[in-house]
Amino acid sequence: MNTVKVPFTGGTLPPEEIKRVKALGCLQDKRYADVFNVRVITRNGKITSEEHRVIAEAAERFGSGAVTMTTRLTLEIQGVRHADIQPLIDFLGEHGLSTGGTGSLVRPVVSCKGTTCQYGLCDTYGLSEKLHEKFYVGYHGVTLPHKFKIAVGGCPNNCVKPDLNDLGIIGQRVPMVDFAKCRGCGRCQVQQSCPVKVAKVLDGKIRIDPTECNNCGRCKGKCPFGALEEYQEGFKIYIGGRWGKRVAHGRPLTRIFTSEEEVMDVVEKAILLFRDEGISGERFADTVDRLGFDYVNDKLLSDSIDKDAILKKTVKGGATC
Repeated sequence: MNTVKVPFTGGTLPPEEIKRVKALGCLQDKRYADVFNVRVITRNGKITSEEHRVIAEAAERFGSGAVTMTTRLTLEIQGVRHADIQPLIDFLGEHGLSTGGTGSLVRPVVSCKGTTCQYGLCDTYGLSEKLHEKFYVGYHGVTLPHKFKIAVGGCPNNCVKPDLNDLGIIGQRVPMVDFAKCRGCGRCQVQQSCPVKVAKVLDGKIRIDPTECNNCGRCKGKCPFGALEEYQEGFKIYIGGRWGKRVAHGRPLTRIFTSEEEVMDVVEKAILLFRDEGISGERFADTVDRLGFDYVNDKLLSDSIDKDAILKKTVKGGATC
């Protein structure tokens, strides 16, 4: 049974102070006037055993002793009195940990366990850490019209819902059929293994509709005659997803990206486009709808975004949570 200390409650805090500490990743506990839950940033859900120990000690020293997990794979130290917020932040900082994860900014990046999962088609840990360092850390002083969430999924199973984030990345394995090796078997192993039932033998040859195939790669090596041995490894990028009160399903950009460098470039363009053409208080899904998917798709696939000019702009953030 988990037993935690009851927080001490003091006087009412002014709204501007509540707003100030919220920007530091400290969210007021609605039950108490001067008690907060403090978000500790992880590397996309990964922390070391030593960092675990530090967070546990911090929860005991400055909070109620309880630690919860957020949907963005950060940790929250519960029950921190207002007077203990700065000592807690200082203590975490001494051990290389930081708080945050709020505001009209790039939010902490999330990823599935595709690096180790049997279905993973890409190194989700490696890619998401690169995204974390460049955009969560590197863009931390760059205000956006609203929050901007990024998710990295290792395969089309979509466990971290990449298509319900402002920008989502999904590992891909695009089949390249060698028709010369296909014998049109009556019981085709490729057809039998396809989880979405789009691989079919038609007119004596295996056919895979590229508009229906989700590029999960499950058919790799299934043909005993080697008709499906070659694949294009890559990434599909979704834009304009959102969960919450108004759910929006993201749409994929019109090409498969074949390197992490290409992915990083497109992510940066998407953030810059949102900063440049988004409206304060508007999520990226609404920006995409207002501007038109085709327009945004073309901008992200071109070199027409002026990074320096966009970063010099003054932008007012509209995120309230």
